[in-house]
Amino acid sequence: MPQLSLYLDDVTLHKIEAGAKISEISVSKFVATALKDYFSNNWPEGYASLFGSIQDETLTADDDPDVALDAPREEI
Repeated sequence: MPQLSLYLDDVTLHKIEAGAKISEISVSKFVATALKDYFSNNWPEGYASLFGSIQDETLTADDDPDVALDAPREEI
């Protein structure tokens, strides 16, 4: 299996190590999983070029959306 060397700042390295420890997996496996997730959760190739491709007058933005209809959100 190919290997990869990375140069990271200390803060990022500590976050990766903490994430790996919480996940109870190696740092290598943690980073490999994060990269696989990143590349598998992107929009398909050419997706952005579809913007504006539908010519339909019924697809309009609501000028004054009723925010009261939004789902309740957790306070941060």
